[in-house]
Amino acid sequence: MVRRRAVWEQIGDHVALTKPRVMSLLLYTALGGMVLAARGLPDIVVLVSVLVGGALASGGASSINHGLEGELDVAMRRTRMRPVASGRISPRHAIAYGVALNIAAFAVILLGANLLAAGLAMSGTVIYVFVYTLWLKRSTSQNIVIGGAAGAIPPLVGWAAVTGNVALPSWYLFSIIFFWTPPHFWALAIMIKDDYKAAGVPMLPVVVGFRETRRAMFLYTLILTALTALLYVTTEQLGLFYLIGALSLGAAYIYFSARLWWKEGRGPVVTLYKFSLLYLGLLFTLIMVDASLS
Repeated sequence: MVRRRAVWEQIGDHVALTKPRVMSLLLYTALGGMVLAARGLPDIVVLVSVLVGGALASGGASSINHGLEGELDVAMRRTRMRPVASGRISPRHAIAYGVALNIAAFAVILLGANLLAAGLAMSGTVIYVFVYTLWLKRSTSQNIVIGGAAGAIPPLVGWAAVTGNVALPSWYLFSIIFFWTPPHFWALAIMIKDDYKAAGVPMLPVVVGFRETRRAMFLYTLILTALTALLYVTTEQLGLFYLIGALSLGAAYIYFSARLWWKEGRGPVVTLYKFSLLYLGLLFTLIMVDASLS
């Protein structure tokens, strides 16, 4: 019984290394890129290869991140019980596990889709590990702005897997997630500012304070809403159903950002953070539904 429990604990730790909640959102946006490109569900082999390969790439990048940030995670209450930070898994093992998952991801997407899609998936890992984790995170308050490009790659992967190219609509999907990421992540950073300060991570609320961060978040939501409208203007795959829904979501996001700007307290921050997650999921649902019906 003890041995069986230990096995399940090891499995659970290896699953935790892959950050499943983050992975699920990345896979959903990759699915959105595929559905928009195909105007419906793509070929089943392409679909499965991108979702399986995307899960492996995302999980592998997260595992490498765990291995590289074990000491940093120990300094933060939110992360100190992660597998590497708590000593249950060694940093070397987490990194090796992440590399193996990415090798498998490249092979799966290459065989099931094409080289461009596989290469894009690997570029997401490279940006997340080398650009964000090793370089930007501890060196600049703009870390999540530039490093957030890693999380914007999945729609490009999905589009490329279907079409073999990265046309303008796929870059709008990339840009939407790129500009969604900072206000989403800064809301979390405001909530756990003390953790980041204790760990020496120069997140924007730590460096410039809450007021400037809230102003930046509001500006990003304006740009984000404009980009969702431009996606409609520049692609034939989407109709008024998408546009009305996207503008409605954008108006709500702008309202919550403005409310956070003028109202102090934890409540508006938590509300904005939760809505930002809902926003991206609903936006890509609109994209997929409209593309499938057009």
